[in-house]
Amino acid sequence: MRYISTRGAAPLLGFEAAMMTGLARDGGLYLPESIPHLTAAEIAAMAGAPYEEIALRVMRPFVAEAFDSATLSRLIAGAYAGFGHPARAPIVQIGPGHFLLELFHGPTLAFKDFAMQLLGRMMQAALARSGGRVTIVGATSGDTGSAAIEAFAGLAGVDVFILFPDGRVSDVQRRQMTTPDAPNVHALALSGDFDDCQARVKDLFNDHAFRDRVGLAGVNSINWARILAQIVYYFAAGTALGAPHRAVDFTVPTGNFGDVFAGEMARRMGLPIGRLIVATNHNDILHRTLETGTATPEPVRPSISPSMDIQVSSNFERALYLAHDGDAAAVAALMAEQKAGRPFAIAPGPLARLRAAFASGRVSEEETRATIARTQAQAGELLCPHSAVGVAVAERHLGAAPMVTLATAHPAKFPDAVEAATGIRPALPERMADLHRRPERVTRIANDLGGLRALILERIGQAA
Repeated sequence: MRYISTRGAAPLLGFEAAMMTGLARDGGLYLPESIPHLTAAEIAAMAGAPYEEIALRVMRPFVAEAFDSATLSRLIAGAYAGFGHPARAPIVQIGPGHFLLELFHGPTLAFKDFAMQLLGRMMQAALARSGGRVTIVGATSGDTGSAAIEAFAGLAGVDVFILFPDGRVSDVQRRQMTTPDAPNVHALALSGDFDDCQARVKDLFNDHAFRDRVGLAGVNSINWARILAQIVYYFAAGTALGAPHRAVDFTVPTGNFGDVFAGEMARRMGLPIGRLIVATNHNDILHRTLETGTATPEPVRPSISPSMDIQVSSNFERALYLAHDGDAAAVAALMAEQKAGRPFAIAPGPLARLRAAFASGRVSEEETRATIARTQAQAGELLCPHSAVGVAVAERHLGAAPMVTLATAHPAKFPDAVEAATGIRPALPERMADLHRRPERVTRIANDLGGLRALILERIGQAA
């Protein structure tokens, strides 16, 4: 299996190289050159299987030259051993034909754990073989950062720098990033919003001299291995609800488009997904783009679902590449417009393909709060604000097929919003009960590329 850049001007790589590289050297994102297809019989055989076994069957075709089956199985088992539910991603019914896929039973209580726990082990295995060292730099709107720190803290051969928007994540999210005491992890509170954090990370990757000097590696959802790990829970949920013998719909609260793009990959692999529905808060560029055909960024407005407060959705580039039938030059032209801060219009043919693949919806702050309250009163389920955005949009699209809404974070990560909506303050799991008493380590930095470069070089001991 080889991996190609969405912009067409970077070398083709194997899985391990694509994983360790993260962002392609031409600024694009890696995708597999071809997408493996599973037969109906292979998909049916996943029904009732342990999550780890489903993960092995789904991922093996993508990584075969990097990890043999025994090694991959061991890495998968280690990744999910610390999850707080034996099903790893259990399904809970909240209404007629409507189900929650609970993705918050990992170490940091968010769906990012499914990918990050595995990515950390894969990278560690690759570094052990090569004897190399990497510097991981990531941007987070709240959950990626804590998941990355949890996965890489204390690992030999790795330094981790996580940028998050200062004052724009929840108290729990911030503390999950700033309280780990491993010396190889660094939480950086950047003056700006998530799009600023993401832009600085991409700037570092596009500075090839710096990138090579520090051995830069990425763990954001720009990294294909992140997407790959997330494909698995679509198969787990789909087969639990009758696939491949019937189609299943999914609604995904998303800002950076990675989680819903994993669903599109599952569909292209053969899982009978009827509809993939993108759910956004009032930072609704994805919904507006699908509705109008033009991506027009607006200022980010803070919300009670801060992990979705995004206007530049990196993984949408992968969807654009598929919608343009692999026309990398067309994608590169659109991304150049985006980088310049200008709106870009999608041509009629690709737009029609995007609309055929994805539906969408937008939810206001008031609707989010009302959905949290209603779901708790009617189904006894507390939702985090992001999951509530998903449920609200899903309810507009209920049909004959089972609807699965991805519950992306534990409600205790956003206790103020949940308590304001329901009067109930969700408690953290026992293993995190002392989170608010742990000392914090955080560095506040300006939105300045030169300063960020200097800080990284200083912290890893490579300053000239």
